[in-house]
Amino acid sequence: MNKPSELDFSTILATSAHDMKNSLFMLLQSIENLDLADNLTSKQHQAFADLHYQTSRINGGLMQLLALYRDEQNQLPIYIEEHSVAEMFQEVLDRNRLYLNSHHVKILLEVDPDLTAYFDLDLITYLIGDIFINALRHTKKSIILRAFMDNHYLNVQVDDDGEGYPDHMLAINNTTNAPFNASKGRSGLGLLFAQRIAAEHKNKQLQGHILLENKIESGGSLFTLRLP
Repeated sequence: MNKPSELDFSTILATSAHDMKNSLFMLLQSIENLDLADNLTSKQHQAFADLHYQTSRINGGLMQLLALYRDEQNQLPIYIEEHSVAEMFQEVLDRNRLYLNSHHVKILLEVDPDLTAYFDLDLITYLIGDIFINALRHTKKSIILRAFMDNHYLNVQVDDDGEGYPDHMLAINNTTNAPFNASKGRSGLGLLFAQRIAAEHKNKQLQGHILLENKIESGGSLFTLRLP
């Protein structure tokens, strides 16, 4: 009897993640349609919003796994073109509209409506969206989405007033690879994804990177994506 060929488990996971992403996308659309019903109570709207939020988190995690796999295989397509940063922010907000409509979180936009920059729109929207979703979990009252040019870099920031980053996550500022430690309560997958995607954005000698900070005076965390 011939021995079965060895399974390429990483490829199986990537294929499964792709299939699950498609199903979750359809589920998200169904939740959005159900929330449009006229006879829902405020409590039911909030329940749909929370379900949509958690489904979005799962969908984002699968997207990150798939992108990281493709990056390891040198098969991750990067399409860097000129885009509006304000429109990218608006897309992030639109994807989380159900949650924002049902929870009292103040969102502030600090970006010049005419600001444009060169980046992969899909990947950066997912990246900032993931950071924004996590900020929604931990913030107390408000989140600021901010963008500006500084010293040849586009700086994109997600600024919240939560409890701040734990020390083991702040260590990313001193490493070339994001920490990945599920025993700490957070896997670090989102940071690993953010770091890899940022690094794929290059311009001559400049390379994209991320920075994490805790705001000492006002409290909360500040995530910065810097793209050349």
